[in-house]
Amino acid sequence: MFPTSGVEVQCSVTMEYLDQAGQATKRKNIRNASVALGRNEFREIALLVNDGKLSQTFVLREIQLFTRFIRDGKSTVKLIPENIQILISNCPPDKLKILFKTLSIKYAAEKKISKPVSDRTRLLSTLPRTFDTISPVQVQDIERANKLPLQSNVQSPTSTKGLKNQIGNTGPNKQIKRSRTNTSENCLNTELKPTKKPILSMPVGRRLSKEQSHVLAMVLKGKNVFFTGSAGTGKSFLLKRIVGALPPKCTYTTASTGVAACHIGGTTLHAFAGIGSGKASLQQCVELAQRPGILSQWINCKHLIIDEISMIEGEFFDKLEAVARIVRKCNEPFGGIQLIVCGDFLQLPPVTHGKERYKFCFQAKSWHKCIEVNMELTEVRRQTDKTFIAMLQAIRLGRCPDEVATQLIKTAIQKIDRDGILATRLCTHKDDVEFTNEKRLQQLPGEVLTFEAVDSDPMLVEMLNAQCPAGQKLQLKKGAQVMLTKNLDVQRGMVNGARGVVVGFEPGNKSLPQVRFMSGVTVTIKPERWLVKALGGTYLTRQQLPLKLAWAISIHKSQGMTLDCVEISLARVFESGQAYVALSRARNLEGLRVLDFDRRVVHANHDVLHFYSRLKKQQMLMQTSLDGYIKMEDQEN
Repeated sequence: MFPTSGVEVQCSVTMEYLDQAGQATKRKNIRNASVALGRNEFREIALLVNDGKLSQTFVLREIQLFTRFIRDGKSTVKLIPENIQILISNCPPDKLKILFKTLSIKYAAEKKISKPVSDRTRLLSTLPRTFDTISPVQVQDIERANKLPLQSNVQSPTSTKGLKNQIGNTGPNKQIKRSRTNTSENCLNTELKPTKKPILSMPVGRRLSKEQSHVLAMVLKGKNVFFTGSAGTGKSFLLKRIVGALPPKCTYTTASTGVAACHIGGTTLHAFAGIGSGKASLQQCVELAQRPGILSQWINCKHLIIDEISMIEGEFFDKLEAVARIVRKCNEPFGGIQLIVCGDFLQLPPVTHGKERYKFCFQAKSWHKCIEVNMELTEVRRQTDKTFIAMLQAIRLGRCPDEVATQLIKTAIQKIDRDGILATRLCTHKDDVEFTNEKRLQQLPGEVLTFEAVDSDPMLVEMLNAQCPAGQKLQLKKGAQVMLTKNLDVQRGMVNGARGVVVGFEPGNKSLPQVRFMSGVTVTIKPERWLVKALGGTYLTRQQLPLKLAWAISIHKSQGMTLDCVEISLARVFESGQAYVALSRARNLEGLRVLDFDRRVVHANHDVLHFYSRLKKQQMLMQTSLDGYIKMEDQEN
């Protein structure tokens, strides 16, 4: 049995009744609707749309599904004989995906075994009108749906191909709109004859741990939540699940840096807020936030997600909180916006200029009145070696006992290069990274091939450079050390951060690079598309090879990555947490080489340690109270 929590969704619905030319002659908008998938009295698959007072049932006899923007919580069902379109928007994306996958499987399986109910049968029927929520997808449903013959007239609207290309080209600085043209590329027509047999399947994702489930439950209850954890505890994974569970129209996903924002499909916190560095007076910041476009974001926002909170300065957080209350005309903390905040204060601290003093967000005056629930994730998922995990946990807390120092020093002579793939060096400074990569590329023999990105708006290259992990220009040679900047095939180890070497170029006009990866596969790398959110909910796109030079990478840019083979020079570490961030990028101790190790570079901020000590005590007290409550309930029952 597969998950069915998404067969009923809360969303906005527009029902359009079309004429023969495809123009809407009648339109009904429901801002807060409930849409459920089920069966009517004739056991036909149907959609029930309820506006809170009245409900309307639509039988799904012959349909078209538009799923191109499902990631944004938007999809459309077109009823072909009735010439009606049901446009769904502002729906939690994960639930919408399950709804449409369930619909596609049940619809395809039904076509195989059922005969359509005639109009005469309907007219003469004395059956009372009913609607039963559709049963969970079973293995036999999927098998039956996939046994459709090649010449069948049913094509899966949520096939693997359909879901991989949910979002397509957008023009320069334009909002994405759903096409209503039946022949457009985003229309997955159930009446077309596919050229090859579709493969239907339900999503099989990684389950949330008990800790992660608790955080998600608190978010869905409307609590202001801060969750943290060491590197590799699944913070980013949980954050994406939270994003998928909230309505997109009033949820703004942000991060402290552009690259971190791109990973979770959002924008920077500074771009959302629109108050620059926040150094100006409160009055000036309010005026900046009230500019057209920026003000609408503040007003529409009900859920604000902030990732990598450790790099946000406390004074800036206080300024945001004050601005939120003023521009939203609401005296509740943060203007009544629900906060979902994530990050690890024991990793990289706020970025400052020169020797400016900074304070962390948890030291902000407004932090405690804004954050209601604090949770620390403790289960490490990136690394599986318990010895290595214990080492990293000690270093995270600024401790480096003799046994840890000895093991790290031993790694200096480890041979971690394999099959021509050299270790990536993590550097503390951006200049060192650029110098190393350029020099090593120049030293290789052969011709340089340059790959230019195709951007939707060439005038906004700087914004794309700041937020997109793919550069505007990429230069490669045979023998170049590279890493992937996007998940391409998780099953084959081709994930973000996977290391490889260019072994040649495909002959032809495009001369695409052929890369051998650490997992052993050799693949021709083709351009991929990134989507970056700009101001006012508009989108920018960049099409580029998902590769970057990998002789060296900065510690800042490595956040969130898991590296197969990494070489670290810690001699120039200058911030608390930098050594820990660098070391925790490694998948295991065997893939790590530490040069010139000095235990003095391992240190943690005392204020942060005190914060986490209090957080741990609070969490233990909360767990003890919860266990006592459960025990008392059991005794009473």
